[in-house]
Amino acid sequence: MKKTLIVGLMGLMALIGQAKAQHDSIPESDPLIVQRIGEWQDLKFGFMMHWGIYAQWGIVESWNICNEPWINRNGANYEDYKRAYWALNKTFNPKHFNPQGWAAAAKQAGMKYVVFTTKHHDGFCMFDSKYTDYTSMYSPAKTDFTRGVVDAFRAEQMWIGLYFSKPDWHNDDYWAHEWATPDRNVNYSIADHPDRWKRFCDFTYGQLRELTQYDPDILWLDGGWIRPEWSVNDETRPWLGCSGQVQDINMGNLVPRLREHNPQMLIVDRSVGGKYENYRTPEKQVPDTLLPYPWETCMTMGDSWSYVPNDNYKSTKTLIHMLCDVVAKGGNLLLNVGPDADGNLPAEALQRMEEIGRWLDKNGHAIYGTRPLYPYCDGNVRYTQSKDGRHQYAITLIDEAPYAVVKELKGKNRK
Repeated sequence: MKKTLIVGLMGLMALIGQAKAQHDSIPESDPLIVQRIGEWQDLKFGFMMHWGIYAQWGIVESWNICNEPWINRNGANYEDYKRAYWALNKTFNPKHFNPQGWAAAAKQAGMKYVVFTTKHHDGFCMFDSKYTDYTSMYSPAKTDFTRGVVDAFRAEQMWIGLYFSKPDWHNDDYWAHEWATPDRNVNYSIADHPDRWKRFCDFTYGQLRELTQYDPDILWLDGGWIRPEWSVNDETRPWLGCSGQVQDINMGNLVPRLREHNPQMLIVDRSVGGKYENYRTPEKQVPDTLLPYPWETCMTMGDSWSYVPNDNYKSTKTLIHMLCDVVAKGGNLLLNVGPDADGNLPAEALQRMEEIGRWLDKNGHAIYGTRPLYPYCDGNVRYTQSKDGRHQYAITLIDEAPYAVVKELKGKNRK
């Protein structure tokens, strides 16, 4: 037992050393935020929705208007395609928007928080913004979709997370009309046009302040190529594109203002590291082992983040096994489903959510509010324990329903 503990501690220290090397700024130390991160870690299972004007075309979010080599537009002329895409705001009018139904389905699935896309990189706002008319309020829907989602999920006692893209390709102070847009980054020299960059920063500040009016528990910021110079390394430098410019919006100045109303609000400045990435979000991947910091796997239920007709949905078995695996390693699972253009959640997704919920109704005591239990993973067994260590569980992953079997460890079987 003593030898096992020593080996486990040595492994943990090695992971901490790696984490410090990759995350070399000062982490959050505010006791309010630290406490809130712990409460978030208790939730374990969340619901994400990528939804916007792109649902009308059934494509991969707004990435198709980004002029990078990996994007496939099936031979369409880039400028013509982009003009047609920008015009999708004029036809976006979901007839079956029912956030109460979404919230009820997520609650039945055992999900405890939601992260909703208020604005993707295309700049189309699913909320009421005074800084642009490129919003759902000026579409035929004339609806503040974010307000509807927030109110519906909050009524089900779920935490509210709001996804927001820091880059905004529709904003003329990010993708300026005078120049080509060769990649995802700002398309002019910030050094030569500092006033223009300041306008963009002010625009971003203003919209984020608008989102705090919804009183979110989490601001989930995407677009990690907007980052301070200290955070640029060999892994992230290619994200800065052909110009290689550092695009710093000064989070240190922004975050205190965002937290004026809610000092406990979590900030997730994805991939940047440091004080304003309160937890990490490995995308479409589950780490091999325990990680020495708070984290969540953000994962698609199908292959795509947004609605795509005839998407390939993961099986209920795969999703339950993934949840158990993530939780045993100390993480949360944020599972994404994209509603279609009319606001419907796909039937395949709803079926899987219902089946996951039935499993959690019986076995959630080994998932919610738990912490990892060494050795965490052993073959097809995953181990968790209550925070006080009084209850310890072995979760055996099996290939057929009920998908995974939970047993409480007692006596000599306790680790």
